[in-house]
Amino acid sequence: MEDELRVRLNDHQPSKIFPVKPKSTPKPLSKPETPDSRYWSSFKPHSVPNLVSSVSAVAFSPIHPHSFAVAHSTTVSLFSSNTLTASRRFSFKDVVSSVSFRSDGALLAASDLSGTVQVFDVKERMALRSLRSHKAAARFVKYPVHDKLHLVSGGDDGVVKYWDVAGGTVISDLIGHKDYVRCGDCSPVNDSMFATGAYDHTIKVWDARVGNSKWIAEINHGAPVEDIVYLPSGGMIATAGLNSVKVWDLIGGGRMVCSMESHNKTVTCLSVGRMGLEGENRLVSVALDGYMKVFDYGRGKVTYSMRFPAPLMSVGLSPDSSVRVVGGSNGMVFAGKKKKKVRDEEEKKKASVMTSFWSVKSEVDESRRRALRPSYFRYFQRGQSEKPSKDDYLVKERKGVKLTRHDKLLKKFRHKEALVSVLEEKKPADVVAVMEELVARRKIVKCVSNLEEGELGLLLSFLQRYCTVERYSKLLMALTKKVLETRGEDINGKEEFKGILRNLKREVNQEIKIQQSLLEIQGVIAPLMRIAGR
Repeated sequence: MEDELRVRLNDHQPSKIFPVKPKSTPKPLSKPETPDSRYWSSFKPHSVPNLVSSVSAVAFSPIHPHSFAVAHSTTVSLFSSNTLTASRRFSFKDVVSSVSFRSDGALLAASDLSGTVQVFDVKERMALRSLRSHKAAARFVKYPVHDKLHLVSGGDDGVVKYWDVAGGTVISDLIGHKDYVRCGDCSPVNDSMFATGAYDHTIKVWDARVGNSKWIAEINHGAPVEDIVYLPSGGMIATAGLNSVKVWDLIGGGRMVCSMESHNKTVTCLSVGRMGLEGENRLVSVALDGYMKVFDYGRGKVTYSMRFPAPLMSVGLSPDSSVRVVGGSNGMVFAGKKKKKVRDEEEKKKASVMTSFWSVKSEVDESRRRALRPSYFRYFQRGQSEKPSKDDYLVKERKGVKLTRHDKLLKKFRHKEALVSVLEEKKPADVVAVMEELVARRKIVKCVSNLEEGELGLLLSFLQRYCTVERYSKLLMALTKKVLETRGEDINGKEEFKGILRNLKREVNQEIKIQQSLLEIQGVIAPLMRIAGR
């Protein structure tokens, strides 16, 4: 049966054939190339010898040719930005946690886990200062942007220290963090201001000029803070904690501008770099997931991402935007150098003129950094630290008037409480001033009618003592009469008020006798004065 069916199917011929067109498979769309991707992918990778242990910190010299220091284990290696080879090494007794160059590039400061901060001469490879005050591991050290005489450091003892490098002493201990202080950065527009982050989830902004060692601003990141960096304007900071990077507006009272959570693991380091000499600034972050992310904090989005074969611990970008250095936890340094464009014939003719470019480049960077723009935080602080010369006329700022308690109560329209408060102070001039204000507001009668027995006793005692004083008598006599009329029922029969009323009656009678005697004297003198006038 099956054979017959198979024969019939094979003998069947189709009556008509319809050709079928093959389906066209769509081509995969490639992501369009952006200016950010073109710029960051143009760094040519260079191999740096394996440093064996984890790279904990990277710092670039602010002076050309912008050598960079790499901290690994108990050693700080100084690399050349041109050849990317190690030229000098500095040894420590414990693991190095942070490095920082001075503004002129002549000195290098580094902190280690023994709590010591050391300052080295870069050219002579000689230790100039050894600063010991931290009681636990020192986690960060920073030179202010333009200050050559001071240092800022912080450590696991929860204390931020402001150092005098020349004297080797601590100027002030800034206490406020409740956990390990892990990071810090100095303001690019004010050498006296700096920010620190700790494992208590807070970022504190300090001013070295404040005498009581109190922070001037506090921000809660919501997670242990791993790194902090000032943005070039000086009015904003970026912080890293867990897998998030947040940007805060200090001028706006610590308001969060944006939050970016593009990493899968803890963000370990932040850095700010410019896309070329005239390009926009970008925020660069690295994390334990092996990714380097580039953020456009103006638009609040990730513009570039790059994967490395190891967890990343540190990142640094040269001031001239020509070298990028990323340190891994396996001791690898992933360096990238900007590709140089091929010169045209006309550019080759001008090569002799461009030789002087590198000599003035640092001056150009300095003038650009010092330029005042309305968008800079430094623009609003200009002239505040200037000292007057001999020929200047010093205008002292007026201090604000400190209001007393009864003045504050009057501003809040709490009239009865203001009257009781000033009566307790026992200052007759202030009491009469408050009463005159209540008369002007037409609230004195209401206040008197609402007084309790103890408060009424204060008022009667005051009236008994000062109602006959000449400068107060006009107001107080009328007020005494009003009090006796409105609160007569409450006063009569009260034992505590009998003595006050007796004294008040005696004072009034004595004043009446004095006034009568004065009138008699006036009656005698008046005729004599008229005769003398004739």
